[in-house]
Amino acid sequence: MVLTKEELIASLQNEVRIFVHLAGKVDKAQLDYRPTPKQRTTLELVQYIAIMAPAQIVSIKSGDFSREAMMATWGAAEAAPKAMSFEQAVEAIQKQSDDLAAMLNGWSEAEFRGEVDLFGQKSSRGYLVVNLVLCGLAAYRTQLFCYLKASGREELNTFNLWMGKDGSMSAA
Repeated sequence: MVLTKEELIASLQNEVRIFVHLAGKVDKAQLDYRPTPKQRTTLELVQYIAIMAPAQIVSIKSGDFSREAMMATWGAAEAAPKAMSFEQAVEAIQKQSDDLAAMLNGWSEAEFRGEVDLFGQKSSRGYLVVNLVLCGLAAYRTQLFCYLKASGREELNTFNLWMGKDGSMSAA
């Protein structure tokens, strides 16, 4: 195993922490910002992250990616954040730090290694947690960062994106 369960959980919690940091930089007047007509607004992006990781972990654990199972998991999950305010969505994301740890702490090594069939491709559950959940959180935090920069937050920099804190990029 490349990552221990504890390292995987810590990595997921770090992604949540960085996303929450970036969400704290959102100008509420920019919640309807979207780069193109078919992309999510800033609010919709944050609302989606409020359910993405937990819903993916439920699906990965069950190993059932049938249309019926996906509709049961995602249908219920996607309805909830649409009614959330920005603040409620950020609060739900922040809560994921503990929720994701609780969800994954219960998994055995055999469950992480267990193979599931995701749309015709067999993978271990651990592989899917890393490549769908962890990488998904990293991708969406980058998307939020790009939204912030495009909507005028020019002061944000690499520290905000990769470290989840404010900092100067000037050489000391």
